[in-house]
Amino acid sequence: MPFNAKNKSTETSSVTPSSRRSFRGSKKRKFESSAVQFLYDRYVGDDPKQIAMYEQEVLNADLARKIFRLRTKAGLSQRELAERVGTSASAICRLEDAEYDGHSLSVLRRIAQALDKRVDVRFLPKKLPTA
Repeated sequence: MPFNAKNKSTETSSVTPSSRRSFRGSKKRKFESSAVQFLYDRYVGDDPKQIAMYEQEVLNADLARKIFRLRTKAGLSQRELAERVGTSASAICRLEDAEYDGHSLSVLRRIAQALDKRVDVRFLPKKLPTA
């Protein structure tokens, strides 16, 4: 079964900061869990398209998690944040969904403003130099 948007949840849920660090200096992502490593090797492997799709899904999940953490740290419900942003609670729910890939910079800026934060956009090299 090839890696796709419908079967990605197990692979993305076990990415740790240390596993991300190990990926930066190498071509292949490394995981602390041998089971997750097996799944990654089996469903993503060395296929550049699968790797790119996997990395995009990891980014989507990270962004969703950040929005959720900021909202809950502020003590707001989805409905309360939606009112501050000027959107619907279902839109906030979608933004906090790890599978959502339609994040726009303008909405992220509105969320940041509602939470007294700012958005920082950076362009980084695809591969970071090894330390």
